Amino acid sequence: MATHLVWFRNDLRVNDNLALAAACRDPHAHVIAIFIATPRQWLQHEMSPRQAEFIWQHLQCLHTSLAERGIELSIHQVDGFDESVEYLKNFCEARKVDALFYNYQYELNERRRDAAVEKMLGREVVCQGFDDSVLLPPGSITTGNNEMYKVFTPFSKAFIKRLHEGLPECVSAPKAREGMLTEPDKLTAFDYPLQPVDVNLFPVGEQQAIHQLRQFCGQPVVDYAEQRNLPSIDGTSRLSAYLAIGVLSPRQCLHRLLRNHPQSLDGGTGSVWLNELIWREFYRHLLVAWPKLCRHQPFIPWTDNVVWRQDETQLMAWQQGRTGFPIVDAAMRQLNTTGWMHNRLRMVVASFLVKDLLIDWRCGERYFMSQLIDGDLAANNGGWQWAASTGTDAAPYFRIFNPTTQGERFDVKGEFIRQWLPELSSVPEKYIHTPWIWADKQPLTLDYPRPIVDHKQARIATLAAYEAARKPQEKDDEK
Repeated sequence: MATHLVWFRNDLRVNDNLALAAACRDPHAHVIAIFIATPRQWLQHEMSPRQAEFIWQHLQCLHTSLAERGIELSIHQVDGFDESVEYLKNFCEARKVDALFYNYQYELNERRRDAAVEKMLGREVVCQGFDDSVLLPPGSITTGNNEMYKVFTPFSKAFIKRLHEGLPECVSAPKAREGMLTEPDKLTAFDYPLQPVDVNLFPVGEQQAIHQLRQFCGQPVVDYAEQRNLPSIDGTSRLSAYLAIGVLSPRQCLHRLLRNHPQSLDGGTGSVWLNELIWREFYRHLLVAWPKLCRHQPFIPWTDNVVWRQDETQLMAWQQGRTGFPIVDAAMRQLNTTGWMHNRLRMVVASFLVKDLLIDWRCGERYFMSQLIDGDLAANNGGWQWAASTGTDAAPYFRIFNPTTQGERFDVKGEFIRQWLPELSSVPEKYIHTPWIWADKQPLTLDYPRPIVDHKQARIATLAAYEAARKPQEKDDEK
């Protein structure tokens, strides 16, 4: 009897799991599964304690789901990726594994790890990898010159055209196999800092995630275009946490959306959320085409010449939500408290750090990863490089958000601000975005800081810094 091993990574589900389904296709094979925790690698990548807890919770759910299907899940811990390669080789030898099944990860270190595994296992174990965390494989959407797109809009059009030609199929969860595990082994938690997850925001379990997807693809996705930019309204899906660790697949999201709103592919209801799914794909495809994005390098070379300010005090004020700009501070406190931030506000706070404080975007990228429950290298890096005007399809460097007017536009009455900044509860609606102006007229003192930077002056300084960085590039282009 052949022994098939499923190597779980960021695909912690039994439904629509391409590697798991392939391993179970042979009804006579003995199927086992493994998850290898790598705390040192997670620490180097700034994985947040909340995401680590979310992974642990879903590993326990996966453990139960697999046991019900007669599949044993082993969890082991090693320091990093190098050790995981050696451990996997020894595990395959000990369990007499004939074939290894896994779903691709697209980050550079992960791809190198997988290549090392295949090389070490050699001909002894057949390795089969799958493009599971994407709708379409990286490298499959290219320009007429067979190159990866550098701009999102033409990529999106080509992507939708491919979806019209044929949708990626979902696969069913495997049926129960002979020898059901009535009493699966107890799991031992991995050695990594864990932080509680708010189950009201992020209920645990694959079925809970599927339920949340179905709920969102009803009326909320209809209202999404109008409500997605309003942080005081629960108008987004919050499915990113499940997608990040693979409790949901993007195919499940696409099929559920099209089942409820078949016109989504043609620009109708649901197309705005579909566009967000395609942005997720775009950033993953970019990682494969330009691996330097995994190495803290900007996509646009000349932007590496920007002279960033080194100001730990202002960086800390931004991290703690004490900048004196209410919409920025409310957003940062939401992140610090819940591990999640509204998408519009991710753009606002990123722009503030880079364009108002002139602090290196990589400082913000790292801090986000250290806090986010939905931390994902491709999406996080892509978002930060967009905000910093250093990436492909980035906002022009001279486009600088005004944090005050962003608050006035997207949190008109200050409802979101009051939720996260209780010290501003007594400030009238007229002054909620400029509380220092109101405070100056009162005999009382607000327990809230004055703005740590003058936006108009900061904008001038930032434009000068970017323009100075461009000059060497312009001279090189003239040669």
